[in-house]
Amino acid sequence: MLFLTSLSLAQPSASPPASAAAPAPPSAPVPPPPPPSDETAGTEFKPRFVLETGRTPVKPPDPEQLRFQLHGEYQVRGTLLSDLPLRRFGTDPSTDSLGQTGRVTHWLRLTPRLSYRDTLNVIGQVDVPRGFFIGQETRHVDEAERPYDDRQPLGLEPRWLYVEYLSPIGLFRVGQQPSHWGMGILANDGDHPELFGDYFGGSIAERIAFATKPAGKDSPFTVALAGDLVFKDATADLVDGDRAFQGVLAAYYADKHENMIGLYGTYRYQSRTREPVAGREFDETLKVWVFDSSGRFNAKIPGSAGHVFGEYEVAYLLGDTSLFRTVTQTRNNEREDVRALGAAARLGAVTTKGTGDDRWGNFVATLEWGWAQGDANPNDGVSHRFRFDPNHNVGLILFDEVLAWKTARAASIAADPGLVNRPPPGSNLLPSNGGVFGATYLNPTVVWRPTRPLDVKLGAVIAQTTADVVDPVQVATTGRFRNWDGGDPKSHDLGVEIDLGTEYRMPLEYGMTLELGAQGGVFFPGNAFADADGHKMDKQYLGVGRLGLQY
Repeated sequence: MLFLTSLSLAQPSASPPASAAAPAPPSAPVPPPPPPSDETAGTEFKPRFVLETGRTPVKPPDPEQLRFQLHGEYQVRGTLLSDLPLRRFGTDPSTDSLGQTGRVTHWLRLTPRLSYRDTLNVIGQVDVPRGFFIGQETRHVDEAERPYDDRQPLGLEPRWLYVEYLSPIGLFRVGQQPSHWGMGILANDGDHPELFGDYFGGSIAERIAFATKPAGKDSPFTVALAGDLVFKDATADLVDGDRAFQGVLAAYYADKHENMIGLYGTYRYQSRTREPVAGREFDETLKVWVFDSSGRFNAKIPGSAGHVFGEYEVAYLLGDTSLFRTVTQTRNNEREDVRALGAAARLGAVTTKGTGDDRWGNFVATLEWGWAQGDANPNDGVSHRFRFDPNHNVGLILFDEVLAWKTARAASIAADPGLVNRPPPGSNLLPSNGGVFGATYLNPTVVWRPTRPLDVKLGAVIAQTTADVVDPVQVATTGRFRNWDGGDPKSHDLGVEIDLGTEYRMPLEYGMTLELGAQGGVFFPGNAFADADGHKMDKQYLGVGRLGLQY
């Protein structure tokens, strides 16, 4: 029986998190660039033209003394949603749905930063408190990363604490630190806002890293090495007993105009001690190579104050594992091969208003395409299922709610003591937690900003599966190839989602920003969500009220 998730492997960031100061370049300090010429002054592309976050900028280090800064955010979300139909848990008819139609969550994120001159930084981040505290509790989806089955408003999530030293030969980083690469489909730090949805968790590792510019401090070419003990990501949790080690080699070209192209390779070894069977303990392991390429570009539209922009990421996983495998493989002590591919690309254009540094993105149109390999046969000895990191948000409902809860219910059924004596290998890796998996999609979005503080946005998600939709739990327990709702697995149409939203960012004193907003959507399910009688799931609705304070 196959349970495979993609690996959110921590890698060196091609760009810093939006809430943190840009790390010093991995070489000797670089003098400030000369003032732009009259022809280019105020005409360069800025990422905030595409996505305004309201985050308070981090001041550069003082070259002469200590500087302490404390930034972060407090966010509250009130969500109303349809009661999602799910596969029944056991024989209790009251478990035919998620059981939750409303919830309120919040988090306070603190990001302190201590800088000494322009060579040494100590950076931390913690979410405290964080949790779900109003609304119905969910039923039998406890295998999800955030199941919302227990009201707990005072959660604590330690995230980062690391030292960064800029030496004459390059940049050293040591400690518990985030990782974000490219579009974030594989390694995502959980601290990058997106147009729809929210962020949490992310790729965090106990890491020793070194980055340098072998062609000189003014070169745009960087080489980085890192060794990791993974603290937490989409596949491993050190606190929960997973031991995941990684070695990383990355190289990328990045210029001052936000253009970048890079490659990296990662080798990961992960193990976990299983509960004793017949008095004997044994380790389940994962050995996998990851090859990833990512890039981005922007260019000015001739004769206008607008820009075109784009980015891509493609990743391939190659290896073998005993974390998830069939009963026959377990009996014969055989390993499951891993062969999984995922890719995403985004192309867009933005028009701007204003002049100089006061310009903002007035109208933004983007089209994103994504493709994550699926696995139609859990018994063939090869795992093909690729899952994007859950923090790469695509819409509000299909991936973040519908498929997240359906896979969580399937994993909970797989671990039901009334069904099995012990959970099968890898059942804890089945929940998608909101990540794209086994699907291809188009995600067009538009944003209109009549003034810089106000966003009015519209998006759509059109999705199909990349393989037959097969619930591996039903294959293992009944021997039947069925989708998550017990229907025909050969129906590949996931459906269409329409999303709307508005956001207003009000500047306050002391560099703070108050955020007010709302997002909502409707999902029209396709035949991939039909049951054994051919009845499709009803339309699903979701609305979110948003309140935040950036500081």
